[in-house]
Amino acid sequence: MSRADTAPLPIHRGQPLLRRRAFVEHLMGMPISLHVKAIDVHRDDIEAAARNAFAMLDRVNDIFSLWRDDSELARLQAGDVLAGECHPWQGEVMELALEAEEATEGRFSAWFGERAAYDPTGLVKGWAVDKAADFLRVVPGISFCLSAGGDLVVGAGPHLPGGAPAWLIGIQDPYAADGYAATVEVARGAVATSGSAARGAHVIDPRTGSPISRPGSATVVGPDLVWADIWATAAYVDPAGLADLLPRRAPSYHLSLL
Repeated sequence: MSRADTAPLPIHRGQPLLRRRAFVEHLMGMPISLHVKAIDVHRDDIEAAARNAFAMLDRVNDIFSLWRDDSELARLQAGDVLAGECHPWQGEVMELALEAEEATEGRFSAWFGERAAYDPTGLVKGWAVDKAADFLRVVPGISFCLSAGGDLVVGAGPHLPGGAPAWLIGIQDPYAADGYAATVEVARGAVATSGSAARGAHVIDPRTGSPISRPGSATVVGPDLVWADIWATAAYVDPAGLADLLPRRAPSYHLSLL
């Protein structure tokens, strides 16, 4: 793991001094960063949790990558392996994909195209990052931010002096690659952004099977990264429809359209 230098964070009178440490790995085709705040950021249990989180993300990539012909998902698509023979994560993700399609009324789907091929990669990243964060949620006395592309989860372990501090999260301006359109403070929860600015037209409208290339983005802030990611993707597919649907279906999630 690559590591950034640590630095003390500003504090308010009466609160303990928290330091900050960054870990970065290139996994799943992108840099994934973990930032940790704690009184002592060099503790062995923090390093172990970081290693376990990154190792789990690497394992997810082995199973779900469609850039590798030997991944389990690629073999499942090719018919070389049956669903019942796969890792239990395949069933977990497939069930989640079905729930997402129903909840979004078809604006998110893992089945699209002329052959309705199964491709859950649109939700795997958010699901994997949230699952990896479980290793961090049990570490005492830390606050953390685990980020992969436009998806991130923020949380804290038990017994953090002074409670969980808020992280200031920048929302990328889809019309200016190096700028931020807004910021949001999150102490526990998730932020997910979907759009074409960073990776081009990679989001598929499941209703047409065609990629979406229009400018703009959809960002969702909420308690759970899996569903923040699903709702953000669905909102980018149909901004007006999700602006109406989301408050009724999931009022604890908040949408920002740019």
